[in-house]
Amino acid sequence: MRISELAEATGVPVHTLKFYLREGVLQPGRATSRTSADYDDEHVERVRLVRALVEHGGVALSGVRDIVVALTSPPPSRHDLLGAAAAVIPTPAPREAVDPEVTALLEELGWCAWSGAPALGALSDAVAAARAAGVPLDAGTLRRYAEGMALVAEADVDLALAARGPAEAMRIVVVGTVLGDPVLVALRRLAQEAVSSRRQREATPEGP
Repeated sequence: MRISELAEATGVPVHTLKFYLREGVLQPGRATSRTSADYDDEHVERVRLVRALVEHGGVALSGVRDIVVALTSPPPSRHDLLGAAAAVIPTPAPREAVDPEVTALLEELGWCAWSGAPALGALSDAVAAARAAGVPLDAGTLRRYAEGMALVAEADVDLALAARGPAEAMRIVVVGTVLGDPVLVALRRLAQEAVSSRRQREATPEGP
């Protein structure tokens, strides 16, 4: 298909597709002349991936480029790919040193985390910010959150282990994490409403 047909198939304007090509997040098509190229279903899939990462995952194009490279060169080990995925998933750089309380929590849970892991610093910063804003995020509540996320992680790893190969597993881990985070946030909101409604019913005396 021509680039105009690729635009029609993906709903992405031609000028945006050309921008993706210049930025290296969309692989070149098969040249048919000096000024034109042919595109196929792999290009359609890549455009949809880039669009999802940018529009729904909030990933900058530089981050998308890193993700695309990781997807094309996945490590053979399913465990190693988790590390490779963590390296390309956008995570805010920590502003402060990791709080010893956070490190102690991970040790208590038996979680083995690299001391320089971006998520470790991000967690420490997030806890500090929440407390500074008056959120009573004590150690017990933080542990309950962590235990809940362990169940989410089990589901994530199960999906990766069930993949047909390293490339598919890498896509599941990277793209699933970036685009799965909004799913988890939405589920949290719905669960909050459900739990609040249930507890209100339990606390309300029944009529005669």
